[in-house]
Amino acid sequence: MSIAERIVRLRMYMKSHEIDLCIIPTADYHQSEYVGEYFKLREYMTGFTGSAGTAVFTREKAGLWTDGRYFLQAEEQLKGTGISLYRTGEPGVPSVEEFIKEELPVKGCIGVDGRTIGVNTGEVYEKLAAEKNGRFLYDLDIASFVWKERPSLSRKPAFFLPLKYTGESTQEKLGRVRQVMKKNRADSHIVTSLDDIGWLLNIRGRDVEYFPLLLSYLMIGSDTAELYVDENKFSEEIKAELKKNGVVLLPYNSIYERIKKAEYNAVLLDRDRVNYTLYKNLPKQVRVIWKENPEIMMKCVKNEIEVENIRKAHLKDGVAHTKFMYWLKKNIGTKKITELEVSDKLEAFRKEQEGFLWPSFDPICAYGEHGAIVHYSASRETNVQIKEGGLLLTDTGGNYLEGSTDITRTIAIGEIPQEQKEHFTLVAASMLRLSDARFLYGCTGETLDYAAREPFWRENLDFNHGTGHGVGYLGNIHEPPIAFRWKSGKNSLPPLEENMVITDEPGLYITGTYGIRLENELLVRAGEKNAYGQFMYFETLTFVPIDLDAVEPEKLDEREKKLLNRYHAEVYEKIAPFLSKEECKWLQEYTRPI
Repeated sequence: MSIAERIVRLRMYMKSHEIDLCIIPTADYHQSEYVGEYFKLREYMTGFTGSAGTAVFTREKAGLWTDGRYFLQAEEQLKGTGISLYRTGEPGVPSVEEFIKEELPVKGCIGVDGRTIGVNTGEVYEKLAAEKNGRFLYDLDIASFVWKERPSLSRKPAFFLPLKYTGESTQEKLGRVRQVMKKNRADSHIVTSLDDIGWLLNIRGRDVEYFPLLLSYLMIGSDTAELYVDENKFSEEIKAELKKNGVVLLPYNSIYERIKKAEYNAVLLDRDRVNYTLYKNLPKQVRVIWKENPEIMMKCVKNEIEVENIRKAHLKDGVAHTKFMYWLKKNIGTKKITELEVSDKLEAFRKEQEGFLWPSFDPICAYGEHGAIVHYSASRETNVQIKEGGLLLTDTGGNYLEGSTDITRTIAIGEIPQEQKEHFTLVAASMLRLSDARFLYGCTGETLDYAAREPFWRENLDFNHGTGHGVGYLGNIHEPPIAFRWKSGKNSLPPLEENMVITDEPGLYITGTYGIRLENELLVRAGEKNAYGQFMYFETLTFVPIDLDAVEPEKLDEREKKLLNRYHAEVYEKIAPFLSKEECKWLQEYTRPI
């Protein structure tokens, strides 16, 4: 069925329900950033495969809103569909809310599956409908009517993480959460965010491609807990572990009826992480305490066992990635290599490492002009050969039992033009400067983002994405609430705490020509404490060469040269013991002082 035919079918549904404006976000029922195949209705309806975006349909118009990471990709994928691209945040581009205000007729009806939107968003849509004396329908299952060939929910088995990986038992974690509940006078806490549930119960799943998450809901009482999940995914060992911790198993979708009969007095809920339908199903007499899930900050600050494991995961990943760079440099020009082959080869090197599970996100292997598409994903239709004279950008990662990794490297394929060298050197200097930041406790990622962007702004250049994001321990690769960014978001960023993990990934993208991004992960550390306060710094976790074939030394100042040389000395020291004689010789050359 073509996109046009799908839109016709959707409008039939809208007509039968007297809906004037239908909203389809990129979401599952858990407010996840990335979703399983069962939940990709927006992709099905538009053909746009990016991980972020909202589609809006009226009886005559269709639009897709997405952010700067996906402008080029969305423009290409929406061609011929009749769906207009709205570039979020660009001058003169209306927001989704502004579009609704303009297009919703008086006494009109907004329709959305309330399970796919958060409370804040639902309240905005409800208000917009009320302003037009209209209706807001949220108790809808749009996908069931429109998407006849919809995939089934995942049935993949879950797995349990023992203490040697988690560093804290489920009982201890539940105890900490219940202390927060008690402090806020809540006798219930409903958790719907998959990474929070996985962290809390020390279980992981495979219900979202690449991400070790398990489709579930959790209702925590003062001394009980109900887990809504497909229990067929659990081994007897996991069931016994959950039972030991007072966790009762109930069918996944039964929470919507169960919550209508909740006997709790006060429930702690996170506005940003619970869906609108679930919230509306709460009995009127239940008092809602709106507060960020306590699990968010608890899991963001890693314990010492997690930190030690994360270091091990990055060492393994560094070995795999360095072997890949050696293979690429030695083979390019002698055999035909494509983007997809690069992706497969990099994964093959990771598979050689003990404890590797699977990639931590959809790999980006982008050559030449594809590198300018920030979240490009190679396919059989777009796959191109890697040729000398250009840049190859790889943004990839691995899930290991010891943690998840996220690394970007841009590699010169043969001799590259001078402009590309100068831009590469600028990106390298930016990444190194941020990793070397020293700061007082209390600083946030907004405070520190300037350390990375200043070299760009000095040249009247910039990049249209955040400079870094938090990283989960076998959870979400983009883990809130920390980030490096200069633009204030809807939520303020918290201070950087010791043992938080965050990426450092500036980039530069020349549309239609090339893209450059370099990314290391950083561990927040506490330094000296004195009369001025607690000083903080970053420990680099990622150890893979920065391609010296693309560096223009004259464009680096003395501090930047020292930072690059120091980093490369660490790379050689840590990675060389795991390489062959020939690989070691190559690494010595590619980590030489400049």
